[in-house]
Amino acid sequence: MTATRPGAIRCAAHLSTAADAAAAATECGLEIRRRLGSSASLVFVFASPHHGEQLAAVAAILSNQLETDRVLGCTGESIVGGGREVEAERAMAVWAAVLPDVTLDAFPLVFTRTAEGGAIEGWPDEVLGEWPAGSALLILGDPFSFPADLLAERLNEDRPGVPLIGGMASGGNTPGETRLVLGRGGRTEGAVAVLLRGPAGVRSVVSQGCRPIGKPFVVTKTERNVLLELGGLPALTQLKKVFDELPNREKQLFQRGLHVGRVVSEYRESFEAGDFLVRNVLGNDPRNGTIVAGDFFRPGQTVQFHLRDHETADDDLKQLLRGLAQDQSVVPAGALIFTCNGRGTHLFPQPDHDAQCLAQAFGPLPAAGFFAAGELGPVGSANFMHGCTASIAVFTNSRDP
Repeated sequence: MTATRPGAIRCAAHLSTAADAAAAATECGLEIRRRLGSSASLVFVFASPHHGEQLAAVAAILSNQLETDRVLGCTGESIVGGGREVEAERAMAVWAAVLPDVTLDAFPLVFTRTAEGGAIEGWPDEVLGEWPAGSALLILGDPFSFPADLLAERLNEDRPGVPLIGGMASGGNTPGETRLVLGRGGRTEGAVAVLLRGPAGVRSVVSQGCRPIGKPFVVTKTERNVLLELGGLPALTQLKKVFDELPNREKQLFQRGLHVGRVVSEYRESFEAGDFLVRNVLGNDPRNGTIVAGDFFRPGQTVQFHLRDHETADDDLKQLLRGLAQDQSVVPAGALIFTCNGRGTHLFPQPDHDAQCLAQAFGPLPAAGFFAAGELGPVGSANFMHGCTASIAVFTNSRDP
């Protein structure tokens, strides 16, 4: 479904399972160059840990073949491309785009501790001015050294409405094991980012894969991430009421894993799936009726408990993709997929789930990505770090009138 009219965004992607990193990169680069028929404006490469030590050399090969230094990449424990999700095996996926009339700035970011707590540094002078409407920031980060949630918070404050989409590198269990790449240089810390300014047509799809249960509650008493009271009663009392009203199958899901969603925008008469930022319930204290969650709360916020299973996650992603596919104003040209390493066959009964959902919605769309150790994407107009989520950046062209 890649658009070919003059001035349109064009994308291409290729997945290789070649054993040798250089051979895999060469294969991907040649195939993408053939499909694009030209050099590229932007390249992403995602490689399994088997290729981690050679990632900088891989980037250099791709830079030469596709004639751009805007090459970003990282390691992932599983790699997505060509409608496949290659889980825990050797693989490399490369995605490239020609982006006419789009200004691209690629740069590294680092976290520096300060007296105020910390700062994200590395922004080049070229991006310090105004960002036009339609801008987007794509990022790959190291989960051990880069607090992407802080970046999301700062971007929400300083650049409201600009989507932040990406994922945290995976495939390493200790600091220094994951790999990032920018241009021809490899990194083991911080993040690499590219700012797109102009008609890049980036549309975000963020599927948290949860559905609400029970009814919404207003937080009436809280201490940071501890819910003390909901609707004037102990939080655990309210949760027990929700549990008692569930059918037996949902009670089993409840016991395997519970989540709580915080409404992102309170200015609505009613709330449904997709209106919440979903976080894990970490525990409870029956002695004082409190619930501990993976988020901070304040009185007056609306929350609702959520469940996640493979059927809900399947329905949620398909519904979101179907909504974009039905938008007659745009034509999808390509996509980058950042899906949680807890999805795949860890969640779904069949392999290739998220990649196949994308293909079913848009046809043979050039797409690539990886299983991340944390996903970034907007809910409503604000950006957040997520878990067990599929965050997808879809590049689109405007449909001719």
